Amino acid sequence: MNAPTPALVTRPERLRLVGQRRQILAVLHQRLMFGMIGYGVIVALIVCRLLWLAAFGDHAGRRGMVNALIPPRGDIVDRDGHLLASSIDVWSIALQPTKVIGDKYALARNLAKLMPEKDEASYFAMIRSGKPFFYLQRRASPQLVEAVNALGEPGMALERTPDRLYPQTSLAAHVLGFTDIDGHGAAGAERAFDKQLSDPATRGTPITLSISSKVQQALEHELNTAMTEFSAIGAAGVVMDIHTGEVLAMTSLPTLNPNVAGQGSPEARFNRATLGVYELGSTFKPFTVGMAMDLGLVKSVGQMYNCPKEFHYGKVTVHDTHPFGRACSVAEIMEESSNIGAAQIALQVGAARQRAFLASMGFLAPVQIELRERGRTLTPGANWGDVATMTVGFGHGIAVTPLHLATGYATLFNGGVYHPATILKIDAHHPVGQGHRVFTEETSYKSRALLRLVVMKGTGRMADAPGYRVGGKTGTAEKLAGGRYTSAAVVTSFAGVFPMDEPRYAMVMMLDDPKPTAKTFGFHTAAWNIGPAYSRTVSRIAPMLGVRPDMHRDANMSEVLPFVHETKEH
Repeated sequence: MNAPTPALVTRPERLRLVGQRRQILAVLHQRLMFGMIGYGVIVALIVCRLLWLAAFGDHAGRRGMVNALIPPRGDIVDRDGHLLASSIDVWSIALQPTKVIGDKYALARNLAKLMPEKDEASYFAMIRSGKPFFYLQRRASPQLVEAVNALGEPGMALERTPDRLYPQTSLAAHVLGFTDIDGHGAAGAERAFDKQLSDPATRGTPITLSISSKVQQALEHELNTAMTEFSAIGAAGVVMDIHTGEVLAMTSLPTLNPNVAGQGSPEARFNRATLGVYELGSTFKPFTVGMAMDLGLVKSVGQMYNCPKEFHYGKVTVHDTHPFGRACSVAEIMEESSNIGAAQIALQVGAARQRAFLASMGFLAPVQIELRERGRTLTPGANWGDVATMTVGFGHGIAVTPLHLATGYATLFNGGVYHPATILKIDAHHPVGQGHRVFTEETSYKSRALLRLVVMKGTGRMADAPGYRVGGKTGTAEKLAGGRYTSAAVVTSFAGVFPMDEPRYAMVMMLDDPKPTAKTFGFHTAAWNIGPAYSRTVSRIAPMLGVRPDMHRDANMSEVLPFVHETKEH
């Protein structure tokens, strides 16, 4: 029997190995395909999930990432874009007594050295109190944070928190206001626009105020100078665009630093311009004359009234600072600020029509403005008879805010249309409202020469600013003390408009209880104290507002000067 050949013995083994190799490759290929399919399915699910969330899902997380790039509270800027308020991250230092593990007395001693606002005993009492948390300092300096961190005490907490910064410190403090400990608006614009400043949807866009930082600084400086010179207990001022109602500057003194508002006194936090109400004296007389002109009762500024040295009405006697003792014209009544003349004109107007005019100017309600700090007018109420009508006619027996007065002058001299005051810049997003008519255009025009006369020849001469054609009225009102009026304490004010040939801006400045000085020869009336301050302020702010000095332009004085000269000659 023959033996098998080698080829016939090895061939089946080779074929078997090749088959195994193919089988292994097939399994691997199959597993790879399943893996790729699985991976593709997972990727597809992730993509689908992302697309679904983008289209229909909760956007809270996405908003959170976006909000991390937006300050927690919106900025406030002035009309020129200068930053007035912003949010920044600051270091805060806190004590957690329950987590203190080191020497308590040594910690108290170290804290007293680093933060001497409190002594060792106070810090030790806090550490031993068992309370969970005490804020020790907000807006801590980097050096202080580093020193506290170096103590190595777990009971000391350091954290970065959002805080409100007012880079101009006290500038326009009562307009801006401030925030509370929780970061919400507590006063001023911060409070008025709290929702908009806090809303993630709008806080990325700053609030643009009507305030001009340049005009504001000038007003504050001159008013503070006058307040200091005459030892007044307070002051207030307003500058307004008479055609839009925009408040370009507004201040109340004493002021405060909103960065540390809690350190300010209640007197400093009080906004005299919008919340304080005062009897503002003879600054009301232009309204009385304007009412009579509108009603046809005063047909000419040369119309004559009997102006004795004393005017008796029932049990009431009205006096003048500069008595005529003769017949006087409407022009002279305004020039010399005659209470007797204004009282007679007010009686012609009557109580009902006087109230209607004042209501139409917004005087009988809290002043209209976005701020929440708004004072309520004090009026004669149910006792508004003839006597009250006379006294209101020359600015007594009614108490309003300085902003009320500025709005009234804007109404009388802008053509007779009332526009509410606003602290927001007038633009496409905040247009001028329609307003409503109070005085006729003719009355508005005739009033220009009357108030220019007061500054040129009357009680307001010291308020004149050469070249800027100021027209306005002084006001000196006695204050109540112990339920009675006393001449020892007064509120002095000047309300005016410039340039009077083409009125654009109204300004009111007020001093609360100014004292007489040797420079004023013992007088403490408006002509001597607030008048010069008004002149200086107009001279500073008029160029900022685009008003050029011109010694050859003026209101049409031919309408009033003949009546003044003729009556004085007789």
